[in-house]
Amino acid sequence: MSNQQGATRIQGIIIPLLSVILGLLIGAIVMWSFGYDAVAGYSAMLKGAFGSPFYIGELLREATPLILVALGFAVANTAGFFNIGVAGQTLFGWLASVSVAQMLPELPKIVLLPLCILAGVAAGALWAGIAGVLRAYFNTSEVIVTIMLNHTALYINNHIVRNVLTDSGDSTARITENASLRVPFLSEVTRNSTLHAGIFISLIMIAVVWVLMKKTTYGFEFRSVGLNPDAADYAGMNAKKNIILAMLISGGLAGLGGAMEGLGNFQNMFVQGAMPAVGFDGMAVALLGIGSPIGILFAALLFSTLKIGGTSMPLMSGVPVEIVDIVIASIIFFVGASYIIRLLINKLSKVNKKEVA
Repeated sequence: MSNQQGATRIQGIIIPLLSVILGLLIGAIVMWSFGYDAVAGYSAMLKGAFGSPFYIGELLREATPLILVALGFAVANTAGFFNIGVAGQTLFGWLASVSVAQMLPELPKIVLLPLCILAGVAAGALWAGIAGVLRAYFNTSEVIVTIMLNHTALYINNHIVRNVLTDSGDSTARITENASLRVPFLSEVTRNSTLHAGIFISLIMIAVVWVLMKKTTYGFEFRSVGLNPDAADYAGMNAKKNIILAMLISGGLAGLGGAMEGLGNFQNMFVQGAMPAVGFDGMAVALLGIGSPIGILFAALLFSTLKIGGTSMPLMSGVPVEIVDIVIASIIFFVGASYIIRLLINKLSKVNKKEVA
């Protein structure tokens, strides 16, 4: 490894860490500005995330779909696409998994559960594939297309819930045990939390995506297309095929994240007032994790700590839960402004070299 590659890799670790530290600092400043005790606020957050097996179970449950959605966004981003439609793909995966569970409730669990999960993956992949095909053959902006598809998915979901899965109701009945990801053992260990077997699926997919992107020809081609699609085409790679395939995989992972919500967390489908927050939070997790599967794991755990622990802040310290959103927004801002952080690191390193010389 060259010195330049080593420095780049170190910066890839330092920048997210600095973004988190600066985001937490902004949150502390806001708390102090409005007369709240920042130390007490963050202490309450940590207690609310790690203070009991129940909270830890909820933290891991919260991280499960975030990991999968973030992996999906990262695959598309590696191939050069900003798949802002992961929220809609998540919603369709959620809808498809619950729909299959509602239509075939009597199937044995060994058949029904995998079928529901596969339905969620397929729905997310097909919804993302629309943007992939349009980008590959018509060079349309995947950002615009996926934003439009997000809203389309929202209204299709609400129509199907009210007019197909129910009789003018706002939510379906709960899925049967045969379609559930809930495991009594996990619930007992975490003192009746909603942690489910989806956590194991998300960890497996971290390894699968890492192998796909780092050790296979497809991963190499995705990176090549992302860097320069024309050069990749000239080198004999089928850019159109790789664009579509990357979007299918991206949407499939997002749909799998939706299936985790439908089969594990909520265990039903209901009318949505807006796009599921897990879709956009998953994008933020992918950005903070710099697209690395391992980085995404740690970023998802951080976001889950903020989300789950943040709910305890008003009760334990009197700090409004909205502070958590400020911290998350600040972290994402500093990740987006990573050029500034990188510039400061480079200047500091130059100053140190001069002083040594």
